[in-house]
Amino acid sequence: METYNKTRIIKRLQDSSHILITPRILKQYAGIVSESTLNRLIRDLVDSDILGKLERGKYFLNDTRVNDFVKANIIFSPSYVSFETALNHHGILSQFPYETTSATPKKSKTKNIDGKIYSYAHIKKSLFWGYIKQGGYLIAEPEKALLDQLYLNSKGIKGQSVDEYDYENLDMKKLWKYSKAFPQTTKFNILLRKLKDAVS
Repeated sequence: METYNKTRIIKRLQDSSHILITPRILKQYAGIVSESTLNRLIRDLVDSDILGKLERGKYFLNDTRVNDFVKANIIFSPSYVSFETALNHHGILSQFPYETTSATPKKSKTKNIDGKIYSYAHIKKSLFWGYIKQGGYLIAEPEKALLDQLYLNSKGIKGQSVDEYDYENLDMKKLWKYSKAFPQTTKFNILLRKLKDAVS
């Protein structure tokens, strides 16, 4: 039976830049040939709480680099944290969302991992921009997060009153510039006018 050095493998994983751990990455780091040994190692690392399981074939190293935003990015890709979650993170929305919300050019999807909900709302591929990388994850800039929210609101998907936002940390010049890239539907423009009234 093929054996492995668990301590050496853990050290190699901790020293690596990988946050998402797949069986292929683990096989490479462990130098394992046998699939049965690889499966045994994965079970061992999960049972020892060294690896956390997101879903089949997707694991993460249980360390300080991994939070809910990092998990949201790697559970479903491509995606970036946006909408209520990003607005709360940037201090624009005080209401704390009960799920981690993200934007994706793929079909909308919701995942429940370890009792936490990660939701992904579809946006047009042409709108998949306006995010930054910080702390190992992708998150919408505050202005883009607000416009993403208004965009879905205009489609009847997400609702939020413009009076609930704190606009102090927003770059309004950037917001109006970004808004021009969104489909100029009647409903979207109505929401933009309400937003202008709220900040004036």
